[in-house]
Amino acid sequence: MFWLIIGAMLATAILVVVIPVYRVNKQLTASAVISMISIAAVAGVMYSFIGTPRPAEHAQQESASIEEMIESLTARLQENPDDLNGWKMLGRSHMQTQNFPGAIAAYEKAVQMESSENGATLADLGESILMNDPQEIFARAGQLFENALALDGANPKALFYSGMAAVQRGDNALAADRWEALLATSPPPNVQEILRQRIAELRGEALEPETAVAPAESASISIAVSLGDKAALAGIPDATVYIIARDPKQPAPPIAAVRRRVSDLPTTVTLSDDDAMVAGRVPSAYSQLEIIARISLSGQPVAQSGDWFGQQLVETVASGALEIVIDQQVP
Repeated sequence: MFWLIIGAMLATAILVVVIPVYRVNKQLTASAVISMISIAAVAGVMYSFIGTPRPAEHAQQESASIEEMIESLTARLQENPDDLNGWKMLGRSHMQTQNFPGAIAAYEKAVQMESSENGATLADLGESILMNDPQEIFARAGQLFENALALDGANPKALFYSGMAAVQRGDNALAADRWEALLATSPPPNVQEILRQRIAELRGEALEPETAVAPAESASISIAVSLGDKAALAGIPDATVYIIARDPKQPAPPIAAVRRRVSDLPTTVTLSDDDAMVAGRVPSAYSQLEIIARISLSGQPVAQSGDWFGQQLVETVASGALEIVIDQQVP
């Protein structure tokens, strides 16, 4: 959770800095990306102070302790080079001290030991390469993020950076898709708001402040989600369950979404305007919604063959709880 929060804050900083620069220059120059990384580093440092207030001398002592830990860990790995978790820890530690070449070397070792089959490690390696050379977002780092998504379609780091690369290539639709998938990972509210604004702009759906009309009353839909008998007997792994609301007349992009795990079922969730995925498109603005609960075996927000699901149409003005039984399979 700590690293998820750190990642979300860095994403916020990057979005705030890069998008205005992109609007002016219509491209992400090397200097713009370098500025992005600098601001991200500042955000990380600020979080360390805000999250755990401490005097400056304590921070210096902590930095020294990290360096000592890195030296100790490096020595241990020389004696036990098959310690996969140790290499990953070394990579994270080098990233924390901004020793990006050291992080690259550590993550390269971890990726090799995992035969490039762990999406999270591929994304970590891609980020360390990107931080060392911003232009790599268009080369190896960018490819690593794509490879990570092929293995784990819900990896927040890969979704964010691959969306940035898509913006630079002019593929706004793909960038919006990636950042909508990032929204589905439930980042902190401040990150969600920035992502929604950027997605709306990429899709050409941004609302002018003076024309935006607030709904008279916020919609809130309580949904009881459970497995049907057939699905329960299918031996489904503990995969991600996406619960989404969409417009039956325009299914994409979804209007609101939350996610759970198969191990959470049966469960009851609430979808409201607070869960909206795109600025200006909230559940309360629709008289009818299609609610879908889908088990994503691949981790992808988009339905894939073999996924299990259940769905219902609901009138947003209706009261009472909705029940969805997951008992169908995508062909």
